[in-house]
Amino acid sequence: QVQLQESGPGLVKSSQTLSLTCTVSGGSITTNYYYWSWIRQPPGKGLEWIGHIAYSGTTYYSPSLKSRTSISRDTSKNQFTLQLSSVIPEDTAVYYCAREKIVGRYDYGMDYWGKGTLVTVSS
Repeated sequence: QVQLQESGPGLVKSSQTLSLTCTVSGGSITTNYYYWSWIRQPPGKGLEWIGHIAYSGTTYYSPSLKSRTSISRDTSKNQFTLQLSSVIPEDTAVYYCAREKIVGRYDYGMDYWGKGTLVTVSS
């Protein structure tokens, strides 16, 4: 059973960098075809995909957040990390990490999710 757990500060000041780590157990982040994603949900709004890091280490970001986003990984700890710079109050959201399977053109969707962590950006 794959499990994901988000960790990081629950409060970040405007203009600072939000940093969250997702620790994965029950499966390796280097296993072929799996992509490790960050998704967020602002209060009262829908889910927004932020980006992901592939099993190969390649990263992909949402165009709307690309300029402020960096996703990296530590394979020795089986963790991947989100950094979102220059945050504003509108970045306040519940942040989730999740696993997604993509094989060629086929996206099988996200099958395992963390419980989510609320990050509040203070003005």
